[in-house]
Amino acid sequence: MYDILRPLLFALDPETAHRLTLYGLGVAHRSHLQRFVAAPVADLPVTAFGLRFPNPVGLAAGLDKNGDHLDELGALGFGFVEIGTVTPRPQAGNPRPRMFRLPDHEAIINRMGFNNDGVDALVRNVGASSFRGVLGINIGRNKDTPNERAVEDYLFCLERVYAHASYVTVNISSPNTQGLRDLQEEVTLRRFIETLREAQERLGSQSGARKPMLLKIAPDLGESELDGIAEVVRATGIDGVICTNTTIDHSAVAGDPHGQEAGGLSGRPLFGRSTKVLRGMRARLGPEIPLVGVGGILEGNDAAEKLEAGANLVQVYSGLVFRGPPLIGECVEEIRRQRGAAHAG
Repeated sequence: MYDILRPLLFALDPETAHRLTLYGLGVAHRSHLQRFVAAPVADLPVTAFGLRFPNPVGLAAGLDKNGDHLDELGALGFGFVEIGTVTPRPQAGNPRPRMFRLPDHEAIINRMGFNNDGVDALVRNVGASSFRGVLGINIGRNKDTPNERAVEDYLFCLERVYAHASYVTVNISSPNTQGLRDLQEEVTLRRFIETLREAQERLGSQSGARKPMLLKIAPDLGESELDGIAEVVRATGIDGVICTNTTIDHSAVAGDPHGQEAGGLSGRPLFGRSTKVLRGMRARLGPEIPLVGVGGILEGNDAAEKLEAGANLVQVYSGLVFRGPPLIGECVEEIRRQRGAAHAG
């Protein structure tokens, strides 16, 4: 079905196609026509962060920023769904156009800028949903909040989403909010994460349910910067790391009509860079701390390679634009196949 629809969707501007796709998924779900959208995905259970996932392939944040489409996305076969990034107050994001397809490279550049309806709207949407799978909620700061007060925005969101999330992701790695990535500096990051960890433990004690907290990092960090982040992860006891967000390095798409657009690059050109960071973080952190591999997964073997590089789980987003929902089952099956081959060997 998606192979038929893709040329029509690609004839539209990316944001219009995005909205139309989500609307169509909703119609299919409500009409019990989901089988025409995606085949059932077999179970391949995995445990990480103290949570049990029906399979290791999840949806990355960004596709459903407000949790408007949880039911239909959850029915596609993902092992988990992450929504957001959400900020305390609604914000429109950056001016349009702000998303660009690069089909020759199977890539996307976006400079959305955390466009969302605010955390209260997301919480209402989650409460109205019937989704009962593993739910991640990705939190950020408003564009006009200075970094000196950024932790206040994250605390505000954390306190509101905590009861509704299976886990919470702290996003300080988007390149589309000015200055946000500066929070990854080691000393700043340590103070920042320590404050959020205190709130996490307090909320867990009050509610009787401790929810894991993950840190999402950029792919554009040098070796010393990765050393610093690994030290902070170990020192603060944060539950895991998502490797990685989009890259600001567009050299892989130089010459493309949209190659020099400002924003984060995702899709196939990100795979090598993000996987290198993933492998490096696994080497630094050892086997104990769970990692999520995301960036450039466009086929099943890509997902399996992320796990081989040290990921416990993987996430997809841009790959869905080019491959559609069948990518989910393909990734699960390839992971299963390679695990079976490894055990047989």
